Amino acid sequence: MDDQANISVKDQVSAEEWKARCDLAALYRLVRMHGWDDLFFTHISMRVPGPDEHFLLNPFGLLYEDVTASNLVKVDLDGNVLPPSQFGINPAGFVIHSAIHAARHDVAVALHLHSDAGVAVAAQKGGLRPISQLAMNVFNDVSYHDYEGIALESEEKERLVADLGEKNLMILRNHGTLSVGDHPFSAYIRIYLLERACRIQVMAQAGGDLIEWDEKMQDRVFGQSGEIASNDFFKEIAWAAIMDRVRRESPGFDV
Repeated sequence: MDDQANISVKDQVSAEEWKARCDLAALYRLVRMHGWDDLFFTHISMRVPGPDEHFLLNPFGLLYEDVTASNLVKVDLDGNVLPPSQFGINPAGFVIHSAIHAARHDVAVALHLHSDAGVAVAAQKGGLRPISQLAMNVFNDVSYHDYEGIALESEEKERLVADLGEKNLMILRNHGTLSVGDHPFSAYIRIYLLERACRIQVMAQAGGDLIEWDEKMQDRVFGQSGEIASNDFFKEIAWAAIMDRVRRESPGFDV
């Protein structure tokens, strides 16, 4: 990696932005640790705290194990890089994430993946099925967006945010998965549960007949698990523990 990519910007940004940068870099490392990365073709964004409509994205072309707090790219809703950077951004990533951040002011983090299991379920007409506790943890929070090709056209933004609505998870048909949250832990735990549910579904489909639970059970389990991503006290404790794991297993993200 270029030496310029290792220059710290900690002293050039606010304390709040630096924390956001460290949290987002940790999410990129987590995606790599789970094997969910697709070289550099997926993306995670985080809103920069403050009054400006700015958010952070990965520098296009860097592998996730090379993403750091300092080399994340800050952009506005028009795609301008602030300040100018040697790095560019993924155009498809900008379309998806700018649409979400412009429409959903409750969203701090948006996380989009192309995992094998996620794409496999996205390619199924029935989408996610309520066949596991993991699936029912998130089932009522999943929306769907029809495939329109690689997300390069700004006209898709309106349809994407309309399909997401007020939900926090999306299966982009034939494409992948997406989660949003008001905290890095919320976005992470939602995609973690959805990705595991997709993997279990694909594995279960290789066996016999599936047990699919009704709406009453779906509502019950979803209600029981609702605290996981929404309890502020738990989010802070859980995220601190996960950050410690990232520091142990993928050091260097917070520079």
